[in-house]
Amino acid sequence: MRRYLPVARQHFLAALAGTSVVVKSLSAAVVLLYLLSFGLDTTYGLGVTPGYLLPPNFWVWTLLTHGLVEERAWGLAASLATLGAAGRLLEPLWGALELLVFFAVVNISVGLLGAFAYFLTYVASFHLGSLFAVRIHGGLGFLGGVLVALKQTMGDSTVLKVPQVRMKAVPMLLLLVLALLRLAALVESNVLASYGFGLLSSWVYLRFYQRHSRGRGDMSDHFAFATFFPEILQPVVGLVANVVHSVLVKVRLCRKTVKRYDVGAPSSITISLPGTDPQDAERRRAAGPEGFERAAEASGGPVSLAQHGG
Repeated sequence: MRRYLPVARQHFLAALAGTSVVVKSLSAAVVLLYLLSFGLDTTYGLGVTPGYLLPPNFWVWTLLTHGLVEERAWGLAASLATLGAAGRLLEPLWGALELLVFFAVVNISVGLLGAFAYFLTYVASFHLGSLFAVRIHGGLGFLGGVLVALKQTMGDSTVLKVPQVRMKAVPMLLLLVLALLRLAALVESNVLASYGFGLLSSWVYLRFYQRHSRGRGDMSDHFAFATFFPEILQPVVGLVANVVHSVLVKVRLCRKTVKRYDVGAPSSITISLPGTDPQDAERRRAAGPEGFERAAEASGGPVSLAQHGG
């Protein structure tokens, strides 16, 4: 194992070298807090404890810090790898500031949703451990967010050839693996909660709220909620998702889908959705970051988030 560590460190430093100060700073904070965890209980003061987030304590700063706190070596490696992947694959498309906003949105959402879920568990069981024994921390929530963003930008890319696994299937496959590990009591409940709420919050943000050159969100069909599930389940999931979306539109938590009609040409009518672009399909067929670079060269400029379905 030790002989592979220098190689892994070399690859990580090489990947980090091309990223912005945002990714470098977040990575340094993760490493620093991991080292401090050997002498201090960093999860107590910086992780989200549901009971302390609720009144009268209001430990709201933990919503920003919990995603940087790691206590185990595998968690440290996963967090650094996630930040490195985000820096290499998402930051060139979004920019450093948008990546930082995405990191903050996902982590704050994971902390709030996780605390609310454990509060409901307490209401159902009256077990105080659900409020004060749980520590929500680590980078798995942001890992879920990054995987959702990669599904949006490079979903047709193959990440495993035997058996064939495409990027668009990875988020739910990892969720299934973590659920099985939780059933086998090999991971704690906060691990599954962090990753699951990271998936959900990142999809909501990218689908409805992220700002880009063509407006907000990504209402393209390939990024619908049902596409995260196997094809046999997609009709049922899509029906339920449409009902939930209609309810959220009525309570003004989501925007109604707006279609634009281009009748400039007498022989055709073009219908487009906010957050989509006529060249989306071609770019999604170009697998991986290299495909995006070729698309950027062909269009005469950098590829923005709006240009590839987001």
